[in-house]
Amino acid sequence: MRGGGRRDGGSVDPSVAVGSVRLRSAVMTAAGTAGYGTEFHPYVDLSTIGAVVTKSLAPYEWPGNPAPRLHPVRAGMMNSVGLQGPGIGEWLERTLPEIIATGADVVCSIWGRSIEDYRAAAEMLADAPDSVVAVEVNLSCPNLEGRGGIFAHDPELSAEVVAATAACARPRWAKLSPNTDRIVEVARAVTEAGAEALTLVNTLLGLTLDPSTLRPTLGNGGGGLSGPAIHPIAVRAVADVRAALPDVPIVGVGGIADTFDAVELMAVGASAVQIGTALFAEPTALARVRDGLVDEARRRGLSTVSGLTGLAVL
Repeated sequence: MRGGGRRDGGSVDPSVAVGSVRLRSAVMTAAGTAGYGTEFHPYVDLSTIGAVVTKSLAPYEWPGNPAPRLHPVRAGMMNSVGLQGPGIGEWLERTLPEIIATGADVVCSIWGRSIEDYRAAAEMLADAPDSVVAVEVNLSCPNLEGRGGIFAHDPELSAEVVAATAACARPRWAKLSPNTDRIVEVARAVTEAGAEALTLVNTLLGLTLDPSTLRPTLGNGGGGLSGPAIHPIAVRAVADVRAALPDVPIVGVGGIADTFDAVELMAVGASAVQIGTALFAEPTALARVRDGLVDEARRRGLSTVSGLTGLAVL
């Protein structure tokens, strides 16, 4: 499925649409990797990227996991930050105005440990400024619903969460986990429950040990693996979900380090992408990939960056 036409001279339109949300660029930050946005403004004009996706916020302050929380690995990074955050109320009052002042559009990522937590988070965002263009519902969280495990591993529970977040009064993107062979089933369930788009994927579960002590390198034991190591998995997830749900918009995320990584995710079906782990080493990667997608569209004779979506021959 191709999102744009051939170019007859002139400039390339960098904007894309994720469902009903029109973004100025196909490139966004990934939740949890760029704080709440303003930290990156010295490195890139945030008004020129698609959106700032916030670190996931609960309806209450949350302390997160014990240190150490990050550990580099050969092809990426392990993390166990534990969703530390000030809570949506504090963010709305103190941080969101600073982000809006940069001219950025914002996607607020929310999380909870119960369906009621998600419902409360969504209700708190109902009157947020229009600059909050969407809400990303982070389903890759442990739950306290009596069924154990992760929300995103259970289609029924994931659907209940998405249905409970309707009060946010703006488009919802469901962020799914790659740690299940039911990702297509979960994707179908959350879209039927009201998610307008899907964000694919979150981190993979992993564990690393200290070579001297043979104890876990992270303070909480295991954690999530991100970075280039998970990129082919993200590409496969986007391709599989696109094949099963061809009309559902997808945001691709996972191991983007250069322009072609972004092109791969768009070519198999993503309408836009998010960059995460690469920003720890190179905050300017946002601008580099943003501009690279425009160049790639021009090279392929396309008039829009959205024309890269669905170009792959599988």
